[in-house]
Amino acid sequence: MPQTDHASSPARPVLRRILTALILLFLLCASAGFLYENVSEARDRRFNPMSGRRFDVGGYKMHIDCIGEGSPAVILDSGLGDTYISWRKVQPQIAKSTRVCSYDRAGLGYSDSSPRPRTSRSIAEELHALLQAASVPPPYVLVGHSMAGYDVRIYSSLYPKEVAGMVLVDASHPDQENRFPPELKNMEASWMREAEFLAYTMPFGVPRAMGLCDDDVPQRTAECNFHTAQGAVAELKTFSESAQEAGQTGLLGDIPLEVLSHDPDKPSAELPPDVAKPTNEAWEKMQEELAHLSTRGVQRVVKGSSHYIQIDDPQVVIDAVRTMVAEVHQPPPAGAKSP
Repeated sequence: MPQTDHASSPARPVLRRILTALILLFLLCASAGFLYENVSEARDRRFNPMSGRRFDVGGYKMHIDCIGEGSPAVILDSGLGDTYISWRKVQPQIAKSTRVCSYDRAGLGYSDSSPRPRTSRSIAEELHALLQAASVPPPYVLVGHSMAGYDVRIYSSLYPKEVAGMVLVDASHPDQENRFPPELKNMEASWMREAEFLAYTMPFGVPRAMGLCDDDVPQRTAECNFHTAQGAVAELKTFSESAQEAGQTGLLGDIPLEVLSHDPDKPSAELPPDVAKPTNEAWEKMQEELAHLSTRGVQRVVKGSSHYIQIDDPQVVIDAVRTMVAEVHQPPPAGAKSP
């Protein structure tokens, strides 16, 4: 006769009960986290409404905030994963001289997600549609921070007659991934994992509960949400493709160009010293190269400033934009040709 293991039979219902209890506990925690995140986001947005308006750009809406009057209009484009909030220290001052607009790329902040890939070419084309929908006529002075340096270069190549000047704020260089030290590749993989962790856990309130969301309420309201965390991951995944697109745009001709670069003596705190030094040396060289994109290009190294120059030293950005606007109003040098 077959033998029955009588000792193990009672254990099975116990294990099932334990497993069921753990699953129920997990679902309870996830539900509580989901409720906590949604209530927190709703509260933040209720007491900190967005500035500006949202416009339809072909089946989805994008957010843009324009203030001031005058021409050329200044268009502010933020770095990878950043929202229009990153320009709040400079936008009000620029508005005293001309019209100035900051905006959220599709998938970030108050802009809906886009069905298009998150490459700089798509971003430039979406910005063009947004400016038309918002009735912001050219010419434009384009200001791009970090990765947005790709966006504004591609915009200028697609719509050259609309661009009157450009300011690159510690902007990315198309060849930087090839010229940075190899050790940085491993760190980039780690940054991707961190970004994905934020995106996957944001719906359940984990980053907010861990204190990973910004203490600054307007910034937290715009950026501490699943929508923006997911959008940042999408931009990070297409960064190399955006770099390739920007590298194919060529020179800018003779349009006024100012390149603002961070202090080489103030490297990123995220990099160990042995990686920071060669990274900074490569960055300095590439920043110099960006200034040669235009025959009227100039570079300024902003002492004491890190990568976010518009936050560390906003007056430098304000002055650069005002100078650019004034230069646009002047006739080009004798013998200069349009791009």
